[in-house]
Amino acid sequence: MKFKKLTRNLTFWVLLAIVAGALLGHFAPAAAVQMEPLGKRFIDVVKLFINPIIFLTITLGISTMGDLKKVGRIGGKALLYFEIVTTLALLIGVGVAALVRPGADVSTGRLDAGKVGEFTKRATEFSWGHFLADNLTLQVLLVAIALGIALSRYAGRKPVIHFLKAASKYVFRGLHLVMLLAPIGAFGGMAFTIGKYGIATLLPLGKLMATVYLTMGVFVFLVLGAILRYCGVGMWSFLKYLKAELLIVLGTSSSEAGLPGLMEKLERMGCAQPVVGLVVPTGYSFNLDGTTIYLSLSTLFLAQVFHVDLSGAQILTMMGILMVTSKGAAGVAGSGFVVLASTLTAMKVIPVEGLALLLGVDRFMSEARSITNFIGNGVATVFLAHNEGALDHEMAVEALGKRLKPLRFRKGYTSGEYLGEAAEQASELARLRDNKK
Repeated sequence: MKFKKLTRNLTFWVLLAIVAGALLGHFAPAAAVQMEPLGKRFIDVVKLFINPIIFLTITLGISTMGDLKKVGRIGGKALLYFEIVTTLALLIGVGVAALVRPGADVSTGRLDAGKVGEFTKRATEFSWGHFLADNLTLQVLLVAIALGIALSRYAGRKPVIHFLKAASKYVFRGLHLVMLLAPIGAFGGMAFTIGKYGIATLLPLGKLMATVYLTMGVFVFLVLGAILRYCGVGMWSFLKYLKAELLIVLGTSSSEAGLPGLMEKLERMGCAQPVVGLVVPTGYSFNLDGTTIYLSLSTLFLAQVFHVDLSGAQILTMMGILMVTSKGAAGVAGSGFVVLASTLTAMKVIPVEGLALLLGVDRFMSEARSITNFIGNGVATVFLAHNEGALDHEMAVEALGKRLKPLRFRKGYTSGEYLGEAAEQASELARLRDNKK
């Protein structure tokens, strides 16, 4: 009976697919490399759902919220939160790199600078104008906010809202069908990674790899864990709740593959729809905790490789540059390398050619970046929902299966005023529980 239940669990099949992909990549690398389209096509299909979900979630959330001042307040708090947490991520990355010194004993003999030209060219071409023009998610976010505000002021909005709610149900239903293919995507992504780069490529830079994963683990469990504890949520229970999405992100090395599922599960655990709709998509462009840690570690790693002793002023300059350049990472293909190249170019003290050392292991570090970014945006949403009194206690207990601390509601407001759609869902859950009794 337990085995039958296990085989119906998507998490089981995704994990099995990751293991199978890794084994194929190790024992039959040529065949494994041919599996790349499976991972890429799965991500492409999931991406088709991202913008419709963001549009519908934000439009419905704002149009049913009532007080537009809350929208501005949530947006302002989100941006402030992003800056504080990414600064902490930078400091942790710099501190661990200075302590562990992963690049101290790395040889530059296997350096192939010819492969770096593509990234340095794109780095010099990058601009904020291009970032905004190419980042469709941000464009959809702005349009949805504008439409939501317009609908909230429109007297005859009920038929429009009814249509959008119906459309939202069909979009999520379609997404659930697509996610049944997640094991195939995870298999293709993992098989390609191991098949092309191989475990052997990790050995020369194993210390850097270990440092990256250790640092991101410290950040997730200490910094993000402390933030969740403030909200009365345990990190382990939160990760267990998102385990299927985390495995998909691990297998595909793309945090975008888990974005629609993250938004749906955050709403299901009681985060108000407007908060989820505003924070998650904005965070995917401005709250890249994993990418920030990777950039700071990699920059200091290359400085150590080339025996460049950075002064305190140069490290502060590097952090200032990364605070700006990392925000554009989500809008650029091969973002990690492009942003790292632009940072090294701006600093003018570390050879850009050193990026060639990271080419072989970047894909493996991409998995750590993606997972950390994914968790960071989930935690940001829970924190901001809790801070706004927009985290429904009963729904969170129902989803996580653990008793949480009482919520702190702002004076003069009730949870119902903030929750809108989520409050209706909580009432429905309560009704179902009563019926079971």
